[in-house]
Amino acid sequence: MRVTKRTNIAIRVLMHCAANSGRLVTKAEIAKRCNASENHLAQVINQLAQLGYLHTQRGRNGGLELGRPADQIRIGDVFRALEAPVPLAECFADVDNTCPLTNACRLKIALTDAASAFYATLDPISLDTLVCDNAPLMDILAPAGQCTGALRQQNLAAQ
Repeated sequence: MRVTKRTNIAIRVLMHCAANSGRLVTKAEIAKRCNASENHLAQVINQLAQLGYLHTQRGRNGGLELGRPADQIRIGDVFRALEAPVPLAECFADVDNTCPLTNACRLKIALTDAASAFYATLDPISLDTLVCDNAPLMDILAPAGQCTGALRQQNLAAQ
């Protein structure tokens, strides 16, 4: 299974926003830190906002931030939302399927099982899990920052 460039960039955007929680980040900032083109980012950001993963604010002091807490964003859900429109193989495509073996082929069943296992592995992982307590990642995405998960854990420990 191959992850599309769109999904790869989407996860980078979400990780960047989680690492910089508490402030709006800009598309230019993400492009620089995540090595992605602003054109690709614009499309991905728009889709993530439509799906409710991001909140965007236009204007001079605009930017973007997570649309919900990082611990409530499941990576499996993000992958499903972004990868679902891309057929795993030709036989999964309703319109473009020209394979004469589709009705007799067992590969489709095996691929469906493999995709289910792939998503089942990602389902328990939250965005918070990917970012918080990951010092090397924080050094790249937010050298002076701290994610909300780490702040939350510190606050709980202090109580």
